[in-house]
Amino acid sequence: MMEAEEIKPWLFQVEPLEGESISHFLGRFRLANDLTPSGLGQAAGLGGAIARWEKFRFNPPPSRQQLESLAVVVGVDTDRLEKMLPPAGVGMKMEPIRLCGACYGESPCHKIEWQFKETGGCGRHNLTLLSECPNCGARFKVPALWVDGWCHRCFTPFAEMVEHQKRI
Repeated sequence: MMEAEEIKPWLFQVEPLEGESISHFLGRFRLANDLTPSGLGQAAGLGGAIARWEKFRFNPPPSRQQLESLAVVVGVDTDRLEKMLPPAGVGMKMEPIRLCGACYGESPCHKIEWQFKETGGCGRHNLTLLSECPNCGARFKVPALWVDGWCHRCFTPFAEMVEHQKRI
């Protein structure tokens, strides 16, 4: 007969998207597995780090050991998780959360580069980034909470917001 300690919980795997931010990925993973930030932090032995990372609070930055612990739980290679973080020396904007509706329409995820301080707009589409819903003016929530890909207040889809972005 199997002992309770031998039974390991199973989790749904979530495939990271190209350029996806750690916040958005962690939110998608938690949603797929019905986990809270503290639940995922507990499973990975990271305490409150998950909640901080989802808000782009990387001071101190995640250590290699922390990413390795997270990698075991989420089933994603540590190097791949590192790519969801800002590169060393790149300044981050924790607020406002920004997005490119055109990019979101092509690949429905928050891109880490949108939060870099030096990012002035979307280089791929030559458009300004939005920091609030052009329909109702609500600021975007942290990407971990982007469950449905639309404004949390008026339900305007992010992909449709491209019509309100200006050319750079």
